[in-house]
Amino acid sequence: MSIGNPRATDRAPQGGLKKTLTTPLLFFFILGDVLGAGVYVLVGQVAADAGGAVWVPLVVALLLALLTAASYAELATKYPRSGGASHYATRAFGPFVGFVAGFCMLTAGIVSVAALARGFGGEYLSAFVTLPVGVVAVLFLVVLALVNARGIKESTRANVVATVIEVGGLLVVVALGGWLLLRGDADPGRLVQLGTPEKGVAAAVLSASVLAYYSFVGFETSVNVAEETRDPRRSYPRALFGALVAAGVVYALVGVAASVAVPTEKLVASSGPLLEVVKAAGGVPLWLFSAIALVAVANGALLTGIMSSRLAYGMARDGLLPASLARVLPRRGTPWVAIAVTTGAAMLLALTGGVADLASTLVLLLLVVFLIVNTAVLVLRRDPGDGDHFRAPTVLPVLGIASCVLLATQIEAQVWVRGLVVLAVGLVLAAVAVGRGRRRGDGAGPAGVADRAADGGTPVTRSG
Repeated sequence: MSIGNPRATDRAPQGGLKKTLTTPLLFFFILGDVLGAGVYVLVGQVAADAGGAVWVPLVVALLLALLTAASYAELATKYPRSGGASHYATRAFGPFVGFVAGFCMLTAGIVSVAALARGFGGEYLSAFVTLPVGVVAVLFLVVLALVNARGIKESTRANVVATVIEVGGLLVVVALGGWLLLRGDADPGRLVQLGTPEKGVAAAVLSASVLAYYSFVGFETSVNVAEETRDPRRSYPRALFGALVAAGVVYALVGVAASVAVPTEKLVASSGPLLEVVKAAGGVPLWLFSAIALVAVANGALLTGIMSSRLAYGMARDGLLPASLARVLPRRGTPWVAIAVTTGAAMLLALTGGVADLASTLVLLLLVVFLIVNTAVLVLRRDPGDGDHFRAPTVLPVLGIASCVLLATQIEAQVWVRGLVVLAVGLVLAAVAVGRGRRRGDGAGPAGVADRAADGGTPVTRSG
C-alpha cells in the first residue's frame, strides 16, 4: 500500500473484495440490519406470548444475543474474511460442518430476502399504489441486486440514510407513547403485566424471548463484510457491540411506548402494532408510517442480500460451492456471480410463494449456526491467529451454547419438522461437496483446513 495515497485501502486486492468500510459505516450496517422490518410487526407477536410487559423479553433477547455476538467478535477479528460462520466452522471442524453452517445461513438469508420482497409489494405499498405482488417483488430484487453489485460503499451509504429514517420513525413512536403518558391517556400498569392465562411468567418470558431474539440476529450478517472493512480488528467489536446496545435501547423504548399506549389485546390483534400507537396519539399521518415501513423492508432486504452474496462467495472460495461464485467485478470488487445466483433463488421463492411456512424455520436454522459458532470459538483457541484480535471471556461462548439449547427447546414441533428437512438437505449436499473436494485432492479435515489469505486469495495451509 502506498503511504502517500490515503485511498489505497479502498482498492480491491487482485481477485479479492474492496476494503472500504469504516467503523461508522459498519456500525450503521449492523444497526440497520438489526432494526429491520421485523420491529414493525414484532411487538404484537411478543405481547401475545409475554403479556403487557413487552420490554422484558426484548431485554432478555438482547442479553442472549450479546453472548453469541462476543463469539462472532472474536472470530471476525481473528479471521476477517467473507464466509462468516461457514468459514469459522470449516477451520474448526472441517469442510463438512462448514458447509452445513453455511447452507443453514445461506438458506435463511435467501428466504428472508424473498419474504421481504413479497412484503414490499404487499399492504405497505398498497397505501400508495396497487400492483401485482410478484411483479413488484421481481423488480424490487433486480434493483437491490444492482445496488449490491455497484459496491459495498454505495450499499452501506444507502443503508445509513435508510437506518436514520428507520430509527427516526421508531423514535416518533417512543415520543408519541411519552405524550400519551403525559396527557393521561396511557396505562403504565401494563409495563409489569407478565404472563398469559395459558403460561406462567417464566414460560411466557422465555417463549416471547424466542420471537424477540430473531430481531437481534442481524449482527450475523456483518461478519460477511469483515473482509471489506479497513481495520476489522479495531472496528468490528466497537461497531458490533455499539449497534446491538443501541438497537436494544430503541427496542425497549418502543416496547414501553406500545405497552402504555395501546391495550395488550389490541396490540396482539393488530398486524401493524406501531400504527396503533400513532392512531392513539393522533396528529401524525398514517401514510408516513407506511413509507417508513417500506424503507425498513428495503433496507433489511438489501443488507440480507449483501450477506447472502458474500456468504456464497466465501463458501466458493473455501471450495464448498462452485468456484464460479467467487468471481468478482474487476473494478467494483463485488462478487457479481454470487449476487446474481442468490438474487435468482430469492426471485424463485418470491414468485412461487410458500415463503411464510419456510420463514418460520429461520430461528431454528440460526440457532444451529450460533451453536456451531459458539463451539468453534472454543476449538479455535488452539490457533493464535495473526496479530491482535478481540478475545471473549471463555464463559461467554459457553453461556452462548447454553442459550442456543435453551431457546431451541421453545420452538414448536412443526417448525422442528420443517427445519430438520432443511438440515437433511444440507447434510446431503455437504457430503457431496466434501466428496467432490476429496476427489479433486483439495479436501481438508478438522486438523488442517485449506485456506486462502484474505489479502489476495493466495492458497495457504493452516496446520492444527
